[in-house]
Amino acid sequence: MSVTSVDKDYDSLTLTLVAEFAAPVERVWQLWADPRRLERWWGPPTYPATVEGHDLTPGGEVTYFMTGPEGDKHRGWWRVTAAAPPTSLEFTDGFADEEGTPSAAMPTTTVTVRLTRQGYGTRMEIRSAFATREQMDQLVAMGMEEGLEQAVGQMDGLLAD
Repeated sequence: MSVTSVDKDYDSLTLTLVAEFAAPVERVWQLWADPRRLERWWGPPTYPATVEGHDLTPGGEVTYFMTGPEGDKHRGWWRVTAAAPPTSLEFTDGFADEEGTPSAAMPTTTVTVRLTRQGYGTRMEIRSAFATREQMDQLVAMGMEEGLEQAVGQMDGLLAD
């Protein structure tokens, strides 16, 4: 698996995942930039994603839902705040209700993605920042750490295609 570390930092209220791939930065970027590729890894294997809207420009949005093993659907959204293809992406990540309306009852995170060349491959860092310790605890308890690790673990197979 390409995930080399997952670090929870309660002092800075961040969860950081680092992964390394034997593929160039541009190929790894395409796993974020192409909605059909994104939905093949965004979400753990038992909760595959379906991307409905996809605009990675600043001010753009990504909307999606994940379908659970029992057919249950969990909606989410991103609001893109910065993008510098093929090396960085920043967005706010949140939950949505059944109609796709952002949920005020659930926390949001600020996500920073950095792709850097490393030898013949790519180092990817995904850092999620939380507003409060309570929000961080809530999302970690919901399985965010394991889910992200499982999701990113699917990227190697897509890069091999």
